Amino acid sequence: MTPDEIARLPYRRNVGVVLVNADGGVFVGQRLDSDVPAWQMPQGGIDPGESPREAALRELEEETGVSPDLVTVEAETTGWVTYDLPHDLVPRIWKGRFRGQEQKWFLLRFHGSDAQVNIAVEHPEFSEWCWLPADAVIEQIVPFKRPVYEAVIAEFRDRL
Repeated sequence: MTPDEIARLPYRRNVGVVLVNADGGVFVGQRLDSDVPAWQMPQGGIDPGESPREAALRELEEETGVSPDLVTVEAETTGWVTYDLPHDLVPRIWKGRFRGQEQKWFLLRFHGSDAQVNIAVEHPEFSEWCWLPADAVIEQIVPFKRPVYEAVIAEFRDRL
């Protein structure tokens, strides 16, 4: 695909979750489909008829096993945050239909224990997980997503 063709593609609507534990640690998981370090917070698409908040709670449970009764939704980003995929990835991800993602992020406070986190779910996305300080999260993210993570962490900083 040419850069002009990619520029004409839409963004995929998506949600992201900043899951924070009682100690202020932020959940990150190492992507199962990556051979290189590719840590991220839970995220995923919005199903038809689903609100972004509903999608965030569903995606969190699907990816981490953390059910909605174990979290409190504390905040959401005021707007949608976008990122573009590197051009070489566009044809390979989402069948080349999107240039990147447009995301609504939610800050969720986790009230459970580490034993209630289960990444060995039906369709696993992570090979391992951990809690990191917010600033350390940004350092672990793939470079093309770092501006999104910086914006989200900055917006939620007073609650982290």
